[in-house]
This record gives sequence, C-alpha cells and structure tokens, in this order.
Amino acid sequence: MSGKTFVDTNVLICAHDRDSGKKHETAKRVLRELWSEREGVLSMQVLQEFYVNVTRKIASPLPKATARAIVESYRSWCVQATVEDIATAFQIEDEARLGFWDALVVASASKSGAVRLVSEDLNAGQSILGVRVENPFAAR
Repeated sequence: MSGKTFVDTNVLICAHDRDSGKKHETAKRVLRELWSEREGVLSMQVLQEFYVNVTRKIASPLPKATARAIVESYRSWCVQATVEDIATAFQIEDEARLGFWDALVVASASKSGAVRLVSEDLNAGQSILGVRVENPFAAR
C-alpha cells in the first residue's frame, strides 16, 4: 500500500474478532502493513463504533479493558470531525447517495488526506472527494 489509508469500522472489527475467519487474517495483514508504513488513519466515529461492536455485538465479545486498550492504541491514527466535516458529509450523502454515517466516514477520510478507504460496506472502486474505496475482503 502507498499513501494514507482510512480504515472503516468493519475492517477494524474483523482484525480483532478471531471468529471472523479469513476476514480476520486479511484485516490483520492490512493493519500490520499500515502500522509499518505509518499510513493508517481513522476517526473517532470508527473507534466508537468499534468499541460498541466488539464489546457487545460480536460472537465472542472482547473484555472492555481489552477493547479500551485497542482504542487507545489507535489514538495516533485518529482524525477529529468538525462541524465543517458534518456539512461535507451532508453533501456526500446527497451526491453519492450514501447513508449519513458512511458519508461522515468518507468526509473524515478526505479530511485526513487519505487516498484510499478500506471498507466492506461501501462500493469498492468508487471514488469520492479523491478517496478510492477498496474492499480488502473481495477476491482478487
């Protein structure tokens, strides 16, 4: 990978959910590469969604202390959303026909300077505000 890459919640969850099978290994590999290249970014929204999902919604929930330590470890990757980012998300929501929360992820990715957004939920191959969506779990 080259250039900043924004990580969506589903990829972060799979990297820490041992029950997610092949996706677990793929997501771990993606995150290891981003750590080594110092190219990973995400948002407070992603960290919040991650915490709720891994402590409550996955098959084998993580202990809160473990999930909190993981959130802390990604602190240096975090970009903060502003009111301007929310306005950008409104525009993306309307123009790209995304749900608001997905649009806010894209707005945060753009703000961070990411050239790529890894996500299972968004349309792979789509480019929004100069950020290309890639599904790391899609067969190549």
